[in-house]
Amino acid sequence: MPSYRDEVVVLRTHKLGEADRIITMLGKSRGKIRAVAKGVRKTGSRIGSRLEPFMVADVQFYEGRNLDTVQQVETVASLTSVIVADYPMYTTASAMVETADKLTDHGHTNGHFPLLVGGLKALASHAHDPSLILDSYILRALAMAGWTPELDACVVTGDTGPHTAFVISAGGVVSDAVAPPGTPHLRPETVELLGALLVGNWTFADATTEVARVEARGIVAAYAQFHLERSIRSLGHIDRMG
Repeated sequence: MPSYRDEVVVLRTHKLGEADRIITMLGKSRGKIRAVAKGVRKTGSRIGSRLEPFMVADVQFYEGRNLDTVQQVETVASLTSVIVADYPMYTTASAMVETADKLTDHGHTNGHFPLLVGGLKALASHAHDPSLILDSYILRALAMAGWTPELDACVVTGDTGPHTAFVISAGGVVSDAVAPPGTPHLRPETVELLGALLVGNWTFADATTEVARVEARGIVAAYAQFHLERSIRSLGHIDRMG
């Protein structure tokens, strides 16, 4: 069986036997990779700490029939220690890698790897508020998967906005004339914030009010759950109200 190398970000790990782990990774070239890392739970393992969640590494694999085997690991970006030392940062990073894990279950898009790594690096460097980084990552990852929310024109009539009624199942904003009864209306600032997070306009996003951020968080969580058809469990550990 052939060997190969890929730059990866570690999504999650599971114990296997007495000393091994199964590592689930998102590869820059190969997409989702599941591989056995032998002996990494033994005292003195040289690669165990390089294969923790959120680590970015250059890994050589031996290709197997069901699971590949990790052969060599070189650290590219050591983000784990910084992230796990801060609980809000840790829960945010957990939600990001869980989202990536779910979105890449059935194939992958090349853009997911740099998007996730960029988000984790921004988180570890305190570049922006953790919740803004998370919501931007989720929106952009969903857009890469083909679920870009429409924020400018009514998704039903095509009428240009601004519109503030948002219908999750329709995929974006709708005009008041066609909004189903009970449709939530967002603050105009919230709609603008969602657009800023989608394109990475941090100058605008960083200046928004907490009220708009809280409203946007609820929309992002609901939008992600609708399209993934299951919840992001890690979001339950985040204080989404502040």
